[in-house]
Order: sequence, then C-alpha cells, then structure tokens
Amino acid sequence: MKISVDNYSEEELQEEGVFEWPVRKLDEEKLDWYYEETELCYIVEGEAVIATEFEPVTVRAGDFVTFPKGLECVWDVESELIMHYSCE
Repeated sequence: MKISVDNYSEEELQEEGVFEWPVRKLDEEKLDWYYEETELCYIVEGEAVIATEFEPVTVRAGDFVTFPKGLECVWDVESELIMHYSCE
C-alpha cells in the first residue's frame, strides 16, 4: 500500500470535478492518520511529509495524491495545507 502522487493539468482537474470537492485545512502539526477508505486529495497550498511503513513522501501544492484504503501514516505538516479531498 503506497501513496501515489501525480500531477494533472487544470483541465483534467476540472473534468474530475476536483474544485467542487470539500476543502480540508491542516495547520503546521504532526498527526497520526488511518485511511478507512481510499482518499483522493488535490493539494492547493502548503507542504507536508507523510511517513509510511515504506518511505516518506513529500506532498506540495499542485500534487494529486491517492491514499489507499488501510494505509497508516504520520503527517508532518511543514506549512499550512489546503486541499480538496474525496473518499471512494
């Protein structure tokens, strides 16, 4: 179970309806997280390092991130994150 990070064009994001998804904000903090379902996120602003059992993944503005169901991780938010998200 690994985190997948992609970059999509503005057009592709519009087609997926990403900008209609709810918004989540995370302040600079460290938090444990468990994904009970697959979650898709588009990072609008900020940066975080997400530690998993594999290797740490850095996400930042412009990244489209897929978190698989069952993933356990630790978020280390380095600068306030603003993201659109959707659960499948």
